[in-house]
Amino acid sequence: MSYNVDFETGTHPYVEKDLQSISERNQDDFQYSHPFKQKLLSWGVEARGILPVPPELRTDTQYNQIFFIWLSANFNILSFSAGTLGPVVFGLGLRDTCLVILFFNLLCSALPAYLTTWGPKLGLRQMCQSRYSFGFFGVIIPSIFNLASMCGFCILNCILGGQTLSSVSGGGLSWTVGIVIISVISLLVSFCGYKVLTWYERLAWIPVLVVYVVALGIGGKHLLNPPPAEPASAIAILSFASTIAGFVITYSPLASDFTIYFPPEVDSWKIFLYSYLGFNIPIITVQCLGAAVVVAAPSVPSWNAGYDNGNVGGLLEAMLSPSGGFGKFLTVLLALSVTANVAPTLYSFCLSFQVFIPYLAVVPRYVFSILATAIIIPLSIVGSTKFYDTLTNFLGLIGYWASAYGAVILMEHLVIRRGRFDGYDLRYWNSPRKLPTGLAALGACAIACALIVPSMDQVWFLGPIAEKTGDIGFEMAFTVTAIAYIPLRYFELRFRKLV
Repeated sequence: MSYNVDFETGTHPYVEKDLQSISERNQDDFQYSHPFKQKLLSWGVEARGILPVPPELRTDTQYNQIFFIWLSANFNILSFSAGTLGPVVFGLGLRDTCLVILFFNLLCSALPAYLTTWGPKLGLRQMCQSRYSFGFFGVIIPSIFNLASMCGFCILNCILGGQTLSSVSGGGLSWTVGIVIISVISLLVSFCGYKVLTWYERLAWIPVLVVYVVALGIGGKHLLNPPPAEPASAIAILSFASTIAGFVITYSPLASDFTIYFPPEVDSWKIFLYSYLGFNIPIITVQCLGAAVVVAAPSVPSWNAGYDNGNVGGLLEAMLSPSGGFGKFLTVLLALSVTANVAPTLYSFCLSFQVFIPYLAVVPRYVFSILATAIIIPLSIVGSTKFYDTLTNFLGLIGYWASAYGAVILMEHLVIRRGRFDGYDLRYWNSPRKLPTGLAALGACAIACALIVPSMDQVWFLGPIAEKTGDIGFEMAFTVTAIAYIPLRYFELRFRKLV
């Protein structure tokens, strides 16, 4: 199949008039004609939203930047906090916590790493690719879940950043002001778009590495002899594993958003390897560090005081406090590290919102960064008082839908389309009547819910299966959805041919 994309919009009578305005020429006219927009573009601000990137514009050969995007996005306090959940919430010892972190991250990061390889081949954002299995209108449902997940991650990061800035100031700066500072900085980076974002992510991990090295140099001696732990139960291990899976597998719905400017001929193994290492190096190391520090905290009075009421920012500030003013400076850098996660998340939020409401595809991408920030700030302020409950419940829940989503996308590509990218007719990316109905995808996900719910172990609900096994909801979500999707999709193809 030729990769020369004809941006055809289809003939659906209800949406044809609006969607035809999303052709490349009309969108360019809409976005770039205003003098203010022209000025933004001259400064390097990216306006392109979900419009496919044709091959002649896929010219970025700096393939290692996808490694730095995932590295910086996960080399922060949120990864540290996720690691503390093993000992604090699930009662696991340090060894068991680190083993779960290691093996489940290695397993679950393979899915988003693989999906990043699709961007150069198709030139489509991740949720637009999903239209080839969920359909034009059906994909709105996973888009809603994706928007909620991205908002959740932004909220958690803003809370942590705000907590940490407040700890540095000795309480003189409130959590609320700290949250606003983190949100505004992240907005500025995401507003500018792809070029500025990739430049920022290439550098953002460096000061964080310095902070962690100094923290280990100062407090590493307290981590050498962790206290003995009770034997771990299978229920605790699987429940913590579900939380860890929710941390990384939810990158799948935005995986290829950052690789669509790479040329189609790039080797997929190279993009996969960069992404896989970009996920695992920061997540595994920082989560294990978080687990080790929180296990040692009760035996170090200053750490324990800083960690009062689950204040992770206070714990890190207490670790760095022996270095005086330099420690406070490093703590500020650590607080700002969350912007490297919030900024790319806001970037993908814009794209998912345009899939959620297709008629807004003519609106420049950066407008939605402002909208997302306006949503995130008040929600972060409200949720800041119950961080650990928010973190545990959020990571546990989002893993379910992301697993089901990943199963549909994989089965469509590997089984239905035989793993061939020329099996996607890119002319119809925006054509409701040419794309699948999405009933097979949504039906498979609905069937999976029958086993996901009884397999859930949450604070507010414990299913009968999970009561015996621990939380295996994300495993059920992936397996059942994958099995159910194939026959449902073949049945759907009897009435609508493959595009």
